[in-house]
Amino acid sequence: MSMSQNPFGQVLVALVTPFTADGEVDWAGVAQHIDDVISAGADGIVVTGTTGETSTLTDAEKIRLVEVGKDISGGRAKIITGGGSNETAHAMQLAKQSEKAGADGNMIVTPYYNKPTQAGVLTHFRMIADATDLPVILYDIPGRTGIPIEYKTILRAAKHPNILAVKDAKGDLAQVSRVLNQTDLMYFSGDDPNVLPHLSIGATGLIGVTANIAATPYRQMVDAVNAGDLKAATAAHQQLEPLVRACMTHVPGTVAVKYILHGLGRINSPRVRLPLVGPEEWEAAQIEDEIDLVKNIPGVNFSNFRPDRNAAAGGALPKVAGTTR
Repeated sequence: MSMSQNPFGQVLVALVTPFTADGEVDWAGVAQHIDDVISAGADGIVVTGTTGETSTLTDAEKIRLVEVGKDISGGRAKIITGGGSNETAHAMQLAKQSEKAGADGNMIVTPYYNKPTQAGVLTHFRMIADATDLPVILYDIPGRTGIPIEYKTILRAAKHPNILAVKDAKGDLAQVSRVLNQTDLMYFSGDDPNVLPHLSIGATGLIGVTANIAATPYRQMVDAVNAGDLKAATAAHQQLEPLVRACMTHVPGTVAVKYILHGLGRINSPRVRLPLVGPEEWEAAQIEDEIDLVKNIPGVNFSNFRPDRNAAAGGALPKVAGTTR
């Protein structure tokens, strides 16, 4: 698939937002991390998404993350703004600001907490898609938002000229196949353990959390699928399995990934913002036990892994609170 048909890339990282120890954005750390994941094989970066702690970022931070991403990527990867809002007007405003800042695409999460009807969900998506010329990825993650994007709603949304893709974290592979058969929508796996199953039934790529740590094997997996080499794709999947479990099983993915990246010396602090907190002792031990099972992942050397449970403990209150507008 050419980039004219796919404006997002295939190996997209759901980027963590590195913070300082007191909970402020580490802008130098952000720039370095973006460069690292692109160098490791990512061709798309989703900033300000769930993994980027969008709920506790200010609007100004969200827009600057787009600007830094564009500057550091230098055209090597697409920069997608994520997160959105459960207030349609606010999401429209963020989309316009992100487009002005240079975003290449907009990922819109299903409205959370409000629990609108499917008619409300569809209207929300359409109005945000109408607000800019950015290509749109719909984000289907009912475990976080409380509601799914139902099959008929996806079919109706697919008729909008700016809505080009879905990020699926629902795990309904039958629905994915059904939509792929009946629309031109692209699908991105939003569930790290199921990236290869998604790709095997026709998904375009992934928007991954574990890819913050190890983008290279995901690049290899996608390239192998593109080449019809299931054996090589499966090998990459198997290499990643214990690392995926370490990142996605014991604590929220953001918390685990920052803990691991800090232990590898790739970010300066594992700090997260409240209400997220670092892993408790027993959770950290579980993560470390999983890491002990990781073998021969390209681009990652765990022989120098030095986790710091004290540095990760607790959570931060930033100087400026996240704002609705």
